[in-house]
Amino acid sequence: MLKKLLKENMGTSNLGWLESRFHFSFAEYRNLNNINFGVLRVLNDDIVHPMSGFDTHPHANMEIISYVVDGEITHKDSMGNSETLKRGEVQYLSAGDGIYHSEHNLHKSDDLRLLQIWIFPPKAGLPRLYGSKKFEENERKNRLLNIVSSQNGNADIKIYQDVNIYVSESDKDLEFKIKENRQIYFVQIEGSSKINDEILEKGDAMEIVDEKKLMIKPISNSHILFIEMPKK
Repeated sequence: MLKKLLKENMGTSNLGWLESRFHFSFAEYRNLNNINFGVLRVLNDDIVHPMSGFDTHPHANMEIISYVVDGEITHKDSMGNSETLKRGEVQYLSAGDGIYHSEHNLHKSDDLRLLQIWIFPPKAGLPRLYGSKKFEENERKNRLLNIVSSQNGNADIKIYQDVNIYVSESDKDLEFKIKENRQIYFVQIEGSSKINDEILEKGDAMEIVDEKKLMIKPISNSHILFIEMPKK
């Protein structure tokens, strides 16, 4: 089953310094019928304008992945980590019993666009994790790059939850086999593509349940991300 989710039907917010599209209920977008998809709790498509950002704030018992689409994100946290990441690079943390961090766009003229992904951990109070990975464009060009996995998975970034996150920038067809009792949340970041029999444009998404495979056919400059997880 493919459930196409048009960007026009998602929650939005404009705080001046921050423009957001909310895939799930978040902040001022309150929708009790759209809280999560399996273990995926939040997927925000954020544009942070120059010389602004998220000041220091807490998280606990959530696994958070930030995927940079454009611009630069500068991260600082209470564990002493501080770094700046660019397009295609990934920052992650498992907040465990609590962590404070900030995220800013310190560039003087360019916007920052990032996907912020929150995933429920398998249980509360797990040890805190933080890390990042500076992937190269050729690693995701015309192939599916596994950027995040569980502790038992194959990705360089490992979190606690049983998920896999894949990205690709492609002008060639790609195929992904879906294992039994698994489901997928798919995001068309840039460009457009045909997913099985549905066409997705920039910003659209799709819930994929009870399918055996994905046929991903790029239409124009296709940049995609999807999260594979247990079916719930």
